[in-house]
Amino acid sequence: MFLLMLLENIFPPIPSELIVPLAGFACARGEMDPALVLLASTAGSVAGALPWYYLGRAFGRRRTIWLIKVAGLWLTLSLGEFRRAKRLFDRFGWIAVLFGRLVPAVRTLISVPAGLAPMALGRFLILTIVGSAMWNTILIIAGYVLKDQYAEVEHWVNPVTKAVVLGVIAIYVVRLALKLWQRRAAVA
Repeated sequence: MFLLMLLENIFPPIPSELIVPLAGFACARGEMDPALVLLASTAGSVAGALPWYYLGRAFGRRRTIWLIKVAGLWLTLSLGEFRRAKRLFDRFGWIAVLFGRLVPAVRTLISVPAGLAPMALGRFLILTIVGSAMWNTILIIAGYVLKDQYAEVEHWVNPVTKAVVLGVIAIYVVRLALKLWQRRAAVA
């Protein structure tokens, strides 16, 4: 369970929505201990979040500003937007890290801005542990309650996951189109 959840956080396409409910189903059958499943899945989630956090921390603010200057158009991010986002994250980043753990794709990627901010490691760990434990508890209970119909969890969660990913892609495409249009208008 630990290893699967670690991999799920490093490689987002591996869905916790399938891994953890299956363990919940095994708990319902008496084959696994729910407390140990929660402990292992949460520990794996936290361990998988740390490389992304450290990546953000290592990349840092200075390199991010350089990257925005070089590729801001394709990142759909200006220096002003980055500074505003940084101020917002400094104020409300704890909410994003805590509740971002409940959102597919976001639960992995939220670690990068936490490292970039930089959010204190202790605070990041506490928020990641609590948020991951909430998500894993929901999935364990779903697998436990649904028992041998745990695959139904996928039918509920999979469309939400796809909608979130498609939404992120759509937002990127719209932002890029607007940035290209603004750039073209400024040149004309």
